[in-house]
Amino acid sequence: MRPLRLVHVTTVGQSLRFLTGQLRFMQQQGFEVTAVSSPDDHLQTFCKSEGIRFHPVALKRAITPLKDLVSLRSLVNYFRHLKPDIVHAHTPKGGLLGMLAARLARVPVRIYHIHGLPLVTARGFRRILLKNTERIAIRNATRALCVSRSVAGVAVSEHLCGDNGIGVLGHGSINGVESASRFNPRTLSHTTRAEIRGRFGIQEEAPVIGFVGRLVRDKGIVELAEAWHLLRNRFPALHLLIVGEFECRDSVPAAVRESLLVDTRVHWVGADWNTPPLYAAMDVVVLPTYREGFPTVPLEAAAMELPVVATRVPGCVDAVVDGVTGVLVPPGDACSLVAALAAYIESAPLRASHGRAARERVKEYFQPSTMWALVLREYQHQLVRAGYSLELHAPDSSKHTVDSSLFAA
Repeated sequence: MRPLRLVHVTTVGQSLRFLTGQLRFMQQQGFEVTAVSSPDDHLQTFCKSEGIRFHPVALKRAITPLKDLVSLRSLVNYFRHLKPDIVHAHTPKGGLLGMLAARLARVPVRIYHIHGLPLVTARGFRRILLKNTERIAIRNATRALCVSRSVAGVAVSEHLCGDNGIGVLGHGSINGVESASRFNPRTLSHTTRAEIRGRFGIQEEAPVIGFVGRLVRDKGIVELAEAWHLLRNRFPALHLLIVGEFECRDSVPAAVRESLLVDTRVHWVGADWNTPPLYAAMDVVVLPTYREGFPTVPLEAAAMELPVVATRVPGCVDAVVDGVTGVLVPPGDACSLVAALAAYIESAPLRASHGRAARERVKEYFQPSTMWALVLREYQHQLVRAGYSLELHAPDSSKHTVDSSLFAA
């Protein structure tokens, strides 16, 4: 008998990095794994590192009806040729086209995994379009999953799902965080903190706020800039370390961008995703975002024993325990951001206490092996529901089991 065929669909290859390790694991469990995404260097590089196959299909993030129809046809033809047993789609456009194509090709198990809902911050016609896109993707899936309970709740309140509801695996997240070796402050050299700070001319005892992520308006960069200008005057030794790049879509206002670029106490790392040494140079991490699915940065920072100041929005409320592993503030509120960050800047014991609690939470609930076992168990259940004869089991990687509760529509 041929191996079970599993296909992951994303709009762009770069999104596949959120599944690092998971696809190799599934291949080791006996699946024949293929990644489908837009043709770019990220797709080929990722698949080579995971030891899986890839198939390029031109998928556009933007609304392009004619091009989308061409992409849909390409996906349908590929699925009919490959005959996958499972298609697991991610991202709004990947989910829409992936689920439609899988249904037209009569793929038995069709999983749409919601990483976030862009419609939350959209307005007017764009919001209507995004809402209908999600509905179509979900209703053409045989199973809808979400990376966090709070975002699943939004999907329910927006009437996106049908009678089958939306499932959340474990405590959420798409892939967990590897806290044993990679995101572990104890595996770094004792000189790492000083070396990174020295690269940017930051004194070893100076307090440092860190931001890691896309530099776009939706990430709250405007509020971060406003809070920074208040904090830098209040704390003369304070520095801001930014990891990421400005993007054209949802761009930050030019004046805000310029105010940060010319500041000698704002340090720019760029798109360097070898982040553990960079986290080691930080004292607190900030994420003033307007919307999330389940942000990875707070989990990475937590694994590195750093407290996180984030906004009280769906996704962030799953990643940060307010008053225990960090602080949640209202979105769009620079004054609350200042107060929360100032409390950490002024108190090393508070930083240490919340940082320790954060790391323990990641170790308990968000190990990659836990997430992979939960996904595998989900695949097995869905295959049995589709009529496959399988023994239901998964590697005993943790005490946690699939969260079987569904959010009713």
